[in-house]
Amino acid sequence: MPKYVHLAAHLSLDELEQRYRQATDPVERSHLQMIWLLARGKRVREVAGATGYCVNWIRIVARRYNQNGPGALADQRQHNAGAPSLLSHEHQQQLQQMLAQAPPEGGLWTGPKVARWLGGQLGRKVYPQRGWDCLKRLDFSLQVPRPRHYKVDPAQQEAFKRELPAQIRQLQQANPHVQVELWAMDEHRVGLKPVVRRVWAWKGHRPLIRVQQRYEWLYVYGFVHPETGASQWLLLPSVNVEVFSIALAHFAQAVDAGSHRRIALVLDRAGWHTSRKLVIPGGIHLVFLPVLATWVIRSKIRGERAMWKTLPVMWIKRKRHE
Repeated sequence: MPKYVHLAAHLSLDELEQRYRQATDPVERSHLQMIWLLARGKRVREVAGATGYCVNWIRIVARRYNQNGPGALADQRQHNAGAPSLLSHEHQQQLQQMLAQAPPEGGLWTGPKVARWLGGQLGRKVYPQRGWDCLKRLDFSLQVPRPRHYKVDPAQQEAFKRELPAQIRQLQQANPHVQVELWAMDEHRVGLKPVVRRVWAWKGHRPLIRVQQRYEWLYVYGFVHPETGASQWLLLPSVNVEVFSIALAHFAQAVDAGSHRRIALVLDRAGWHTSRKLVIPGGIHLVFLPVLATWVIRSKIRGERAMWKTLPVMWIKRKRHE
């Protein structure tokens, strides 16, 4: 096998160096570097040591250059059309309609489920990875779903959204010379807890580690003004009526709630929020979110006619104890 490679005179040595220095595509730049070094009289193994490519590939690139000229040194993958799409236009539309609904197998859509659906439509085996590719092609992405309580009532949520502006207007009409603002609050628990992670160990021997099964919590009381994004927050050791009364007092002092400013504070129906022992500062008006669940009581009236009533869960529990 010859040590040197003969090159056709498509470009001069200076033109090869200039193209090599100005090339922006990394593949084309590497190929031009090979041809330029060979044109300078370098041996094939010397070029391989300088560029990191094997001897056989350098000879293949030189052969392409001799047969087709400088245009053959570009990255040929750019002209590769690739394999035909697995999904036709009709299949894509049908899959988009299917993804808007729950999968027939139940649960949530995944790559393997999409692949099985495609296999049934195409009458052939479709690997799970192709289901992932189809989801990505349809502009889907893996996201963490926002949890929603299973007892939530959408009708109550929409009713609350409609009634909240009316409540704010009533509060403003009752206090025409006072500034009324809408705020919201909630608590969040943060803390440290020991976590045991996986470690390497001999097969058949379970590793042992000493841990302190104790934890400590802190609670963040956060108040936010949605219109401006202003916020107030406190770090308190627990959640109860007394601590929440302290948080309300600090919040009222921070926003100057009182005779010149009224605050409509939206919050949930936690026990320490609705307790009769709660001390509410002046200028603070609590607006509670709707209850999560309602019990539906069916009572028959006049034979087959039925009347449905919705009552809060806590009210029914109290009635049962009575």
